[in-house]
Amino acid sequence: MSEAPLPAIRSLPSWLLGRAAARGRTLVAEALAAEDMRMWHHVVLSALRDLAPVAQADLGRAVRLDPKDLVGVLDDLQAAALVVRAPDPRDRRKNAVSLTAAGGRLLERCEEAVRAANDELLAPLSQAEREQFTGMLRRISGIAG
Repeated sequence: MSEAPLPAIRSLPSWLLGRAAARGRTLVAEALAAEDMRMWHHVVLSALRDLAPVAQADLGRAVRLDPKDLVGVLDDLQAAALVVRAPDPRDRRKNAVSLTAAGGRLLERCEEAVRAANDELLAPLSQAEREQFTGMLRRISGIAG
């Protein structure tokens, strides 16, 4: 067989994006595992840096994570002393979540590891191609730059 199998499928942008995304997720998951972290834990820590103190429900909406799944992630992070939940000063019926100093330090290490994983993913591209590719991904994903 002279041609790679499945040429029709392998020519579809959606298939190629799926393969690239799977490779990217694997690289990032491995990088985070070295810090004893999982992807959703990293996402939540990152969101907390930007949003905290934030009501738990608002945090879940911001990261698009089901409330019961968010509770599990927050339980893990709180048990590791990476976040703190306290009554929301604006509405004491709600919990507000914040990053602890230890959570901030771990987030910095995770961000460094994730950047390295993304550099590995995009290694075949020049810097200009990386910027162009990222811009195109934002456009087709509907994410503002």
